[in-house]
Amino acid sequence: MSATTHPKRIGFLSFGHWHPSPHSGTRTGRDALVQSIELAVAAEELGIDGAFFRVHHFARQLASPFPLLAAIGARTSRIEIGTGVIDMRYENPLYMAEDAAAADLISAHAGGEGRLQLGVSRGSPETALDGAHAFGYVPGDGETDADLARAKTELFRAAIASAGVVMSNPQMTGQSRPLAIEPQSPGLVDRIWWGSGTRATAKWTAEQGMNLMSSTLLTEDTGVPFDELQAEQIQVFRDAWAEAGWERTPRISVSRSILPIRNDEDRAFFQGRGAGDTEDQVGFIDGGIARFGKSYIGEPDKIAADLANDAAVREADTLLVTVPNQLGVDYNAGLLEAIAEHVAPAIGWARKG
Repeated sequence: MSATTHPKRIGFLSFGHWHPSPHSGTRTGRDALVQSIELAVAAEELGIDGAFFRVHHFARQLASPFPLLAAIGARTSRIEIGTGVIDMRYENPLYMAEDAAAADLISAHAGGEGRLQLGVSRGSPETALDGAHAFGYVPGDGETDADLARAKTELFRAAIASAGVVMSNPQMTGQSRPLAIEPQSPGLVDRIWWGSGTRATAKWTAEQGMNLMSSTLLTEDTGVPFDELQAEQIQVFRDAWAEAGWERTPRISVSRSILPIRNDEDRAFFQGRGAGDTEDQVGFIDGGIARFGKSYIGEPDKIAADLANDAAVREADTLLVTVPNQLGVDYNAGLLEAIAEHVAPAIGWARKG
């Protein structure tokens, strides 16, 4: 059984691809955005716990998450809404703090706290060369991209926790005092996740008091299967969290590609994919070795049994299922329903709503 004290949650993770191809059900940026909203609404009706979105720049993918998250928050009332992940190199931390708080407050329209669960990180390999530089953000002398992302994250988290980030103008306010960004959304600071690709960054994440969003790939390899290496990463995180003495219990998520074969349409799309999809892969990324997790493809009962034996899935409280978003809302809603009905109960998940 999982060591977490949080109930098991399951959500979907969309990369938000679109392509102007006759074979794509998502041909434009408008399609990707509107279909993302509709899939989140459908997922909530199915009892799914979360709707999460990847963020990529300079590509036919979702790039500006906060208008999308706010729109989903206004259309839904229960489902968690998040990112996996925002590349902090591209962000203005204070403007992001304002956007995040506003979107979180909109999501709380039905009462209670907001529902944003924001995954952030240094980002992943991308199509653009020095893309963040084009946005005006360049690391300083002796500073790496990772340093820049972490510094921005520190300022962002301080801002959403009501820290004063600028002094007031005495001519306007009659006094000189620190001012916080507005609006503020209570509880948001505890719902920030760091996308971690190594055991070392998992330890750092715990030391900072952020939740852990274990990456879809790990930029290290020890020769053990992906799920075992990821479970080891989770344990490193938990140990560091306990040592840091944080009072709250952290959240931990992992992502998996899960494609149950239910009918001839599924067979046409997915059955017969190469072993590279159904076995772990080891390769090189950003100049270093990396291990990628396998896809779960097959009959629902077989996937359920295999997923129940996945060491990292057992340890995490949240499982994010990557969806083939270009197949459209109806297809992906059906896929999520099949997972909810036939696969997710095997990992201790219970339908919500």
